[in-house]
Amino acid sequence: MEAMKRTAKCGDLRKADEGKKVILNGWVNRKRDHGGISFINLRDRYGITQVVVDPGTFPGEAVPAELAQICAELRNEFCLAVEGTVRVRPDTMVNKDMPTGEIEVAAEKILILSRCDTLPFQIDEEPREELRLKYRYLDLRSASMQRKLKLRNEVAFAVREYFIGEGFYEIETPTFIRSTPEGARDYLVPSRLYPGKFYALPQSPQIFKQLLMVSGYDKYFQLARCYRDEDARGDRQPEFTQIDIEMSFIGREDVLAMTEGLMRHVFKSQNIELPAQFKRLSYHDAMEFYGTDKPDTRYEMLLKDFSPWAEKGEFQAFKDALASGEGAVKALVVSGEFSRKQIEELEAAAKIYKAKGLAWMKVAAGGVLEGGVSKYFTSQAADILSGLDAKQGDVILIVADGKRRITNTALGAVRSKLGKDLGLCDPKKFEFVYILDFPLFEYNEDKNRWEPAHHMFTYPQEQFHSVLETDPGAVRGDLYDMVLNGYELASGSIRIHDSDLQKRVFKVLGFDPAEAESKFGFLTEAFKYGPPPHGGIAFGFDRLVMLMAGETSIKEVIAFPKNSFAEGLMDNCPNLVSDEQLEELHLKIIPAKKE
Repeated sequence: MEAMKRTAKCGDLRKADEGKKVILNGWVNRKRDHGGISFINLRDRYGITQVVVDPGTFPGEAVPAELAQICAELRNEFCLAVEGTVRVRPDTMVNKDMPTGEIEVAAEKILILSRCDTLPFQIDEEPREELRLKYRYLDLRSASMQRKLKLRNEVAFAVREYFIGEGFYEIETPTFIRSTPEGARDYLVPSRLYPGKFYALPQSPQIFKQLLMVSGYDKYFQLARCYRDEDARGDRQPEFTQIDIEMSFIGREDVLAMTEGLMRHVFKSQNIELPAQFKRLSYHDAMEFYGTDKPDTRYEMLLKDFSPWAEKGEFQAFKDALASGEGAVKALVVSGEFSRKQIEELEAAAKIYKAKGLAWMKVAAGGVLEGGVSKYFTSQAADILSGLDAKQGDVILIVADGKRRITNTALGAVRSKLGKDLGLCDPKKFEFVYILDFPLFEYNEDKNRWEPAHHMFTYPQEQFHSVLETDPGAVRGDLYDMVLNGYELASGSIRIHDSDLQKRVFKVLGFDPAEAESKFGFLTEAFKYGPPPHGGIAFGFDRLVMLMAGETSIKEVIAFPKNSFAEGLMDNCPNLVSDEQLEELHLKIIPAKKE
């Protein structure tokens, strides 16, 4: 290999390199023969160069027999070393779509480094996901995947560049920890040395980064690997990466300013300019106007209160929703024609979030309401159109429920579907918004108890300390989420650093002192020794890269992801292990119960 080691990369050569003798290493991206001349597009991760096996290059205008034989054997994805001379293409043969399109390399010698069996799919195709994941090492050769992993690398570098420049330390925290109650199940690792005991893989470095603040490292960050054993749903992965951040002696505004600076720096590395300050919404307003705490603000289409007309109208379902005093009737105004089938699809989206249905009516010529529930609101038509700012050709979509949250979330789901269906979600547009002032607690009606809205170490806003135990539902936490294009990108909070206040929160959540000591004793013990005020935030790194790449699945920006059922199709994990391994760990497999 020393004799044929590359002297140039396939994306490097330009017109200025004419006459240069080079050696290229790479894979056959495409081969074609034309008029006795062979053209080979040679690819590496830097680009593609056209290689030409041309009889005119050689004495007597004949390709040497050995080279001709090699050339005849070549197929896509053979790995080659090519030695030749750079020459400029004729003007009529310049490929303006290739960075190297003005030149080609006239091959004098080709060495086959390795051959390729029949491919399960062509590299420039996009087969079904199962094939892509099973043969991921082939899928990763594609220009699309190479571009996305290049972006991932550049974003990771920009993150580190920003934080080091701001005086942060990158500190690794353990991946073998004790199991603590979090939002999902822990992945457990049995201990061979301590039979019956287990390590847990961290769902996040939350407790450790707080301990680093106690230790005096006031600016910490980490690209942290995290693990959550969740049921298959959506676009989740059992292992993922966080940009984890914690700071001491700060308040909420310091964290928000820092994260805005981080995002501006990261996006600027890709030549994308962001505003100096991002939008802000309270949790209350996000729910009222967008129906979600993850609003996509690339388009308006706000939820509007329809209650005044519902109260005066004759449609009983709307009146019933308002009767308890806790319900709401909300409307969306949408431009365009909608078929009955499209309305039914929107209704199905609303019903996923427990809505009983989706009412509608259309604004016809002359300000007349037609179709759907319009007959119940004929006398109020002018007032409704004025109040909702609805115009001829618009459709008014309405959800009503006796619980305000159901009304908002169901109609918010309709809004999200409309954004996608109507092409309002431009992947090249990046709209950031902070969601602030979340409830500290959420009531779990199934379990009849209060639970943390984010996590149990969040600082309650000071004006609510007096009602912490007596009115938990009213308490707002010093919490903040960063949302990008309808995705929760980051979540954080100012933390509790007072042991007594932490105990009060544990009590509201139903932890008795002994249980809290058992599960979090090492943190509460540390808080006895002068903990500083501190707070932080964690970004979904995979999700950030996904959005920057214009994708909708984090699988597209992870080198070796699992499928939607947490299976590794390439290496067939999870897999069975030997009885000997189980015996060493003092474990026994209990057969699954038959349904």
